[in-house]
Amino acid sequence: MMKLVYGILLAAVAQTLTFVQLQGQYKYEWVKNNFFLMSLLGIPISLLFMYSVRHMVAAYDGELWPSRLIGYGIGVVVFILMSRLWFNEAVTLKTLICLILSLLIIFIQLFWK
Repeated sequence: MMKLVYGILLAAVAQTLTFVQLQGQYKYEWVKNNFFLMSLLGIPISLLFMYSVRHMVAAYDGELWPSRLIGYGIGVVVFILMSRLWFNEAVTLKTLICLILSLLIIFIQLFWK
């Protein structure tokens, strides 16, 4: 259980840093002007993703799909939250439905045995 929790937390941190790395150019001039330095952030982000997957795969006894689907769902949730917080983007009906579907994917992977 703790492997799964740890994997999910690492995935959430990695997705948040990925959002900052990729969308930061639209919020901060420094990020826009320092692409190379921001690309170096990809190294620790990759390590976070790799450890996240390692923990989730271990939690599911070697199955790969649960980690992929949970990671996808976390990515959608983080992107919606960050775009709302950083850019004040409205959550449209289409976005809300995508959020609900992503949460359903996560819940199916977590609770359907």
